[in-house]
Amino acid sequence: MLAVWVPLLLPFLAVPLARRLAEALSPRPASWVLAGTAVTLATTAGVSLGLLAFTGLLRLPTVAALGHLAPHRLAGGPAYPAVVAALLLTAAAALLLRTGHRQLADLRRARSTADTGHPGPLTVLDDDRADAFALPGPLARPTDPGRIVVTTGMLRALTGPERAALLAHEQAHLNARHHLFLAATEYAGVLHPALRQLRAPLGYQLERWADEAAAEATGDRHLTARAVGRAALAASGAPRPHRPRLAPAAHSGPVPRRVAALLTPPHPRHRTTGRTAAALALTACLALTTTAALEATADLHDNVEAAQFR
Repeated sequence: MLAVWVPLLLPFLAVPLARRLAEALSPRPASWVLAGTAVTLATTAGVSLGLLAFTGLLRLPTVAALGHLAPHRLAGGPAYPAVVAALLLTAAAALLLRTGHRQLADLRRARSTADTGHPGPLTVLDDDRADAFALPGPLARPTDPGRIVVTTGMLRALTGPERAALLAHEQAHLNARHHLFLAATEYAGVLHPALRQLRAPLGYQLERWADEAAAEATGDRHLTARAVGRAALAASGAPRPHRPRLAPAAHSGPVPRRVAALLTPPHPRHRTTGRTAAALALTACLALTTTAALEATADLHDNVEAAQFR
């Protein structure tokens, strides 16, 4: 079952390729590339760990008897990879539960705080500290995209046109459900450590995606850049604690780099040799890891059938 190791090793090659490709793309496709890569690699890595752990489980006499298997007929190497895989799966499951619980608790706390403000798609909190973010809707109401939360301190820090640009930015986060991209990458990083390197570039690309949407909505890239910069300066002066990790905000991330991108006139992106090579290499990696996971699953199935009593 050599194929079972491919999904565990390939992320170390695929992650740099995904980051390089994302830098060559516009924000929307770059976000999809990063999130899709994270989900694919995390899923196949989880499958491989599960297969390794399950193979070791089948060698236990009690489990083998339940499946009418002869343990000595099961092909495979030493038992320690199965033990390590089982421990890693247990740890990953615990971390996934803790991550999910923390995220839900953060969102519930943010919604409880937002409920004290003015109700509706735009919630204004009476707070001198400058803050604004896109608060996702509850999972129980998938049709609810969420709402924009902004403090009076942030509104006072911006002019009228800058407020419009800021709100357009946050609305873009809600419309595209960027919190799902962030959640997927967060969970992927729990399943494989190499995938944690996709969090920061994805966060940047999502903010750039919202920046471009705000610039299109206002029709003024310079205004949007000014709004993002002033919002970041206002928020840095007296930051509000406990903003949910899944609640994107215009004043987060590498703001100077985003402002510079907004001040640069957009130009068509032409296909380049490096971009094409990165895309082909990443596609090959994702296809290979998926094929390897399927092949390892088929190998285990054949192994189990061969070990069954006739």
